[in-house]
Amino acid sequence: MDFKLLGSVLLIVGTSIGGGMLALPIATAQLGFLGTLGMLIVCWFVMTMGAFLVLEVNLWLGQNSNLISMAKATTGRVGQFIAWAVYILLLYSLLCAYISGGSDLFQHLLASLGLTLPRSLAAMAFTVVFGGVVYLGIRAVDYVNRGLMFIKLLAYVLLIGSLLPLVSAAHLEAGQLLEGATSSTAWMVTMTSFGFATIVPSLRIYYAGNVRKLRQAIVLGSLVPLFCYIAWVFVIMGIIPLSGDHSLTSILHSSNSTSDLVTILSTGAGSTSVSLLTSIFTSVCVLTSFLGVALCLTDFLADGLHLEKVGHWSVAISLLTFLPPLVIVLFWPHIFIQALAHAGFYCVVLLIVLPAWMALAGRRRFAKPGSYTVWGGALLPLFLLVFSLFLTLVLGFGR
Repeated sequence: MDFKLLGSVLLIVGTSIGGGMLALPIATAQLGFLGTLGMLIVCWFVMTMGAFLVLEVNLWLGQNSNLISMAKATTGRVGQFIAWAVYILLLYSLLCAYISGGSDLFQHLLASLGLTLPRSLAAMAFTVVFGGVVYLGIRAVDYVNRGLMFIKLLAYVLLIGSLLPLVSAAHLEAGQLLEGATSSTAWMVTMTSFGFATIVPSLRIYYAGNVRKLRQAIVLGSLVPLFCYIAWVFVIMGIIPLSGDHSLTSILHSSNSTSDLVTILSTGAGSTSVSLLTSIFTSVCVLTSFLGVALCLTDFLADGLHLEKVGHWSVAISLLTFLPPLVIVLFWPHIFIQALAHAGFYCVVLLIVLPAWMALAGRRRFAKPGSYTVWGGALLPLFLLVFSLFLTLVLGFGR
């Protein structure tokens, strides 16, 4: 077995599958299962092609090049500024989503134990406790994340197996394809769920530029989340009805979408074991995503501001990391799905528009005979740019 390839695939899977998975069946509910299946495949293809363009551009430059330096080399300071600004907005949006969803689940857990805690205090407690893990550094995050990833995978397999017999064909057939297909929120949340291309430059270092292995890792690593999402959407949409008092539509418009999903799914299954598995899986999804994004943001800020993560500077970086999203969540506590939709917009700019722009701008200057080039020539990046314009302008962001 190629354990290096397996490790690379798991890195991509871990980067992709997170808290956004909980929002997928809620945000795409109006499409129905078949419509959501089509949207998942389209978004998988587009985001995977964007990842291949990131790989192509990255191979032109030094082995330690990242998205920021890649943008500067190919598109100049304008592209560098856009990459820097959009990257930090993406990370802040994701943290807003995970603090919102995490505090909702934390409040729900305490309520099940007979304890009442205001949502604002739940948000602060969640941020302080798990932000403290990030403050301790990458080793603490690594150890905690390993355990959580094992629990998440086990809970996912057991949960899917437990819910499959309860799926209703009538529920799967519900939905209005045209209305759902024009929902910008559905598209953006789905795009966020495949936002793994930021890890491609790191994989290039891991494989020392072995293009064949890198291509295999990207294809396999992107297919695993696709199949996991399809199975997850299948069971959720097959058990929870589209409309009514306890439905996917009611969850979408709820102020407590993550905890409502747990409650309604547990009630529909009518099993204490399913209820426990659902609570564990949803909570761990949010936690692993929070830890990964928060660690990434602290490193990004430390590098961008040229600060060492030691002493009082470490405290300052932590405050810059957690305070802005926490304040936003305190004022808008029910921002989980909306924050993920905003993150989807930033994913489109950072992982589709920017790679297509870099490829078109840099091929004449950097590409050499025999160097890796994504299939499709100039047509692929042009298609990705048109598709991005369609999402952001024709559908209308935030619709």
